[in-house]
Amino acid sequence: MSNERVNIITLITEACNSGAKQENACNIIGISSKTFQRWNGNSMKQDGRIKPKHSPKHKLTELERQRIIKVANEPEYASLPPCQIVPRLADTGVYIASEASFYRVLNEHNQLKHREKSKPTRQVTKPRALTATVPNQIYTWDITYLPTQIKGIFLYLYLVIDIYSRKIVGWQVHDEERSTLAADLMTDICQREQIKRNQVTLHSDNGSPMKGATMLATLQELGIVPSFSRPSVSNDNPYSESVFRTLKYRPEYPEKPFLDIGEARTWVNGFVQWYNTEHRHSGIKFTTPQERHSGKDIEILAKRKLVYKQAKLENPNRWSGDIKNWDHIEEVYLNPEKGKSEIKECKAA
Repeated sequence: MSNERVNIITLITEACNSGAKQENACNIIGISSKTFQRWNGNSMKQDGRIKPKHSPKHKLTELERQRIIKVANEPEYASLPPCQIVPRLADTGVYIASEASFYRVLNEHNQLKHREKSKPTRQVTKPRALTATVPNQIYTWDITYLPTQIKGIFLYLYLVIDIYSRKIVGWQVHDEERSTLAADLMTDICQREQIKRNQVTLHSDNGSPMKGATMLATLQELGIVPSFSRPSVSNDNPYSESVFRTLKYRPEYPEKPFLDIGEARTWVNGFVQWYNTEHRHSGIKFTTPQERHSGKDIEILAKRKLVYKQAKLENPNRWSGDIKNWDHIEEVYLNPEKGKSEIKECKAA
């Protein structure tokens, strides 16, 4: 009997001799009364439970187990799981054991993991965190499909957005995806926005137009630093995705596909004008992208803050706390590090 069990019996016995109830003493120790009685009645004996002494009637012999290991490691079967090995052996007229037996024996010898040859797991690092504190510092861009009235034929909207101001700084609609077209768009934007070398970082996904040789060469010539999302991770380019959702969920978005490229360009031009100059964007305190891009949002938010303060002074009973936060947003993050987060926005940009 273990020393621990002897100590437990001694403590409970002393408690009972002092007037305590056996059941209460057992509960305090953490065992049942029946367990104490069994232990106490067999104080000089070991565990009385009888262990099974029989073995399975059809237990594999050591020779059969070795044969399973040998066959499973032959070149023909070395990369296959048991569910593939057993039927293939049966096709050759050989039966050694069931699939379950193969699995059990191989598992005991640690030979079930990664039996099939495969490429090593690719480590994909998150793109570096970017922070915009002024306009024309970080752009993101992407391409989205615009349907036409010919089934299976699409137009392609190239769109570039400034993440600090949310302004659409450039766009084009074409009937194909090409790196040269994207390069022309960036050249035009740099001229209109008077972009200097090493001023702008351009973020995009991993599409062929984004990584085409002409596009990359043009970015290098313009002095623009490229940045790319992780493969198959749309969250690394959220600003462009958000604009496209706003575009396609506008009430004015045509219910029927576009008739031709001219009609598409006309509609997109109207959308961009509305988005930049009329749309109160939730991510920039409900000012327009053009107002923030030009710096006018600072004055607008300051005036808005005064209006709210005056309203609270005139009728304080309607305010349970402080006024709405209309402070100017100083920094905007793209793929921020843990601990930093972008201001929560509405689903529609």
